[in-house]
Amino acid sequence: MKTYNSEEEFLKDYNKDSYERLSLTTDILIFSVSSGVQENYRKLNEKYFSILLVKRDDYPFKDKWCLPGGFVGYNEELEEAPLRILKNETNIDNIYLEQLYTYGEVNRDPRMRVISTSYMALIDKNRLNENLSKNASWFNVLVLEENNIVDITLDNGTTTLKFKIKKTLKEKTTDRYKFEILENDSLAFDHPLVIMAGIERLKNKIEYTDIVFNMMPEYFTLGELQQVYETILGKKLLDPAFRRIIAKKTEKTTKVKTGEGHRPSALFRYKNDKH
Repeated sequence: MKTYNSEEEFLKDYNKDSYERLSLTTDILIFSVSSGVQENYRKLNEKYFSILLVKRDDYPFKDKWCLPGGFVGYNEELEEAPLRILKNETNIDNIYLEQLYTYGEVNRDPRMRVISTSYMALIDKNRLNENLSKNASWFNVLVLEENNIVDITLDNGTTTLKFKIKKTLKEKTTDRYKFEILENDSLAFDHPLVIMAGIERLKNKIEYTDIVFNMMPEYFTLGELQQVYETILGKKLLDPAFRRIIAKKTEKTTKVKTGEGHRPSALFRYKNDKH
């Protein structure tokens, strides 16, 4: 092996073509919770946990649904790529994204060796000013888990997508799991794994961070906030326990919610919100 006396000498002699190349992409999970129609006016509108998908218009996986995503430009910062791609593919702009996980299975993309860094975000889609692109759609998410086998159904009212994931405990001390796709004929690439990882991350963070308020309107009742927690966690919460969780995160306002057949309810807001 040749030795060099300086970094400048090494770089002058460096042959980029002697190294195998790989490509870098990014995939983006956008989560939201929205209200459905409630026939009984005395009850709160049912909440739906949803995710944003786009329909591919080119090969590979033409006409399949997938997460918004694309290749990172050679001279593009990694953090800038998902924002650009999200704007181009969905017309959503100016949202906070959190890095989720990096996927690098050798055969995850049929075109070439591709490594993908995924990001996730929570938004209140009712506050979006942008109109979604025609190939983008919100899908309601239904998660059923039994004996570490997770069945996930995504539905946008006209299309239903299903896949099945196996969870295997990877690290007992950190409660981390490895995910394996058992069934999938609806989503492109390995995106079921990305979605599963995002759902697990969200469930873990919702109880000890303020992340949930990214998908809440400015003013809300405590009942509405509890519904969002329960929708994401997939379980009912006892009222006293829930009140303790959010006691330091919310503040009561002078506003009230009226109509819809309910008694007037006090409206709260996120305590650390900028007003």
